[in-house]
Amino acid sequence: MHKITRTILAFALPIFAFAQNGPIDFETGGEGGNWTWTVFENDVNPALEIVPNPDPTGLNTSATVAKFTALQAGQPWAGCETLHGAGTGSFAITANNAQIRIMVWKSEISDVGIKLVRPDSWSLGEIKVANTKVNEWEQLTFDFSSHIGLTPDYDQLVVFPDFQARGSDQVIYFDNVFGDAATIGLNETAASTAKIYPNPGQGEFHIESPSMIKSLQVFNTTGQLVISQNVNGFQADVDAAALSSGVYFIQVEKDNSIEKIRWVKS
Repeated sequence: MHKITRTILAFALPIFAFAQNGPIDFETGGEGGNWTWTVFENDVNPALEIVPNPDPTGLNTSATVAKFTALQAGQPWAGCETLHGAGTGSFAITANNAQIRIMVWKSEISDVGIKLVRPDSWSLGEIKVANTKVNEWEQLTFDFSSHIGLTPDYDQLVVFPDFQARGSDQVIYFDNVFGDAATIGLNETAASTAKIYPNPGQGEFHIESPSMIKSLQVFNTTGQLVISQNVNGFQADVDAAALSSGVYFIQVEKDNSIEKIRWVKS
């Protein structure tokens, strides 16, 4: 009987050794939102925040994402990491999971780094990929094929959201780590019919639409509603003089649809 038990356990252990938790989506009931994330080399190390998605359009319409504030006084390699043995679980890199993906929303082009660490704190180092888009969600893919077959298993994830020397503080949002390759539905790739100008602008912007606009709302990058305006027409003038410089998202409500337009105040 004892020999049979030992044989069963010998086959079972490799199965339970692979326990990569993902995707890390920061949603209620999902992964990442209630994990312990430690911020390092970022001057006073402001905590990683779990916040409403500031731009729920395009590739990423999820409700909740992570917000990392990379301080100017921080190191280029400032980042955040999970606890060893917690959150991500313990996992090996195989041909099935060697392509690690992450979604990022950034206002500047810079490297994003991902590093996997073993329980003994050993690592091959970070792999870096630069974003190619700004002020919209983009999915980046990191090739960890060189890590296939390495032992012991990894049990810590490290993310470097803005791997560069900074001239100012930078806010980066990231989401869906270990997620599947992203696809965009036809309704999300269609060009917006509402037009906004000037963009970038300063004190005022103008919106025109071929269909009736009922109302519009303006949100900042933290999801806060800063302007709400009834329209009931095909065009609208919006006074944005009181808003600070930065990126804003205008939600245009029509009779049977809602459009979201990005606007930058210079």
